[in-house]
Amino acid sequence: MKRRMFTKGLLSAMAAAPALSISQFASAQAAGASTQGQRWSLVADLAECCSCEIPCPCNFGRPTELRCDGNRLIRIREGQFEGADLAGITFLVTFLMGQWTRIHIDDSMTPAQLETLDKLLPVAFAGFDRVARNKARVPMTITQTETTLSYSVPESKVEMKLLPGIGGEPIVINGLPNPNYYEYVQYESVVHTHESTDANWSYSGTNGFTSVMRVSG
Repeated sequence: MKRRMFTKGLLSAMAAAPALSISQFASAQAAGASTQGQRWSLVADLAECCSCEIPCPCNFGRPTELRCDGNRLIRIREGQFEGADLAGITFLVTFLMGQWTRIHIDDSMTPAQLETLDKLLPVAFAGFDRVARNKARVPMTITQTETTLSYSVPESKVEMKLLPGIGGEPIVINGLPNPNYYEYVQYESVVHTHESTDANWSYSGTNGFTSVMRVSG
């Protein structure tokens, strides 16, 4: 399965109507579409390393035909699901794109947050949830500086560094064709590993990024 198809699965629940495409959805958001009657909405900080070369073509709407192994960190800044607060919900998704995921849930979350996440996953993150082989509460560490970002759980570890642009400034990309990728900043993996019953991998020098996800449904 191509990454674009998989990503569309993740976003299938976000459309205001079943026929609404990703690009139409993003346009509606940009135009300030009405939020009345929304069941849920969220703004989240994303960070990911995958096995693709820099830049990952999948995020630009050109899905790779190659294997894509990844670790995506999702930290919800703000939002609500049927009135329940989403702020502070944090989890990491390890994936073989289009094949399977393993969802690692920050064990510092409260019982109320865990209950809300359980309801949110099959709605806002349907593509990841549908192929999940394992969901577990685990200890999670996250460390960020101006130029680096590291995060880890027992099965997965990521360390990535900012890829400098002109004058050493961050490479910031806007206008990507997916509401997961607002304020996209290019990084490079330093350490990107996973070890479980599903797979073992280790990469360095591959694609990494941070972005802001703004979605609702």
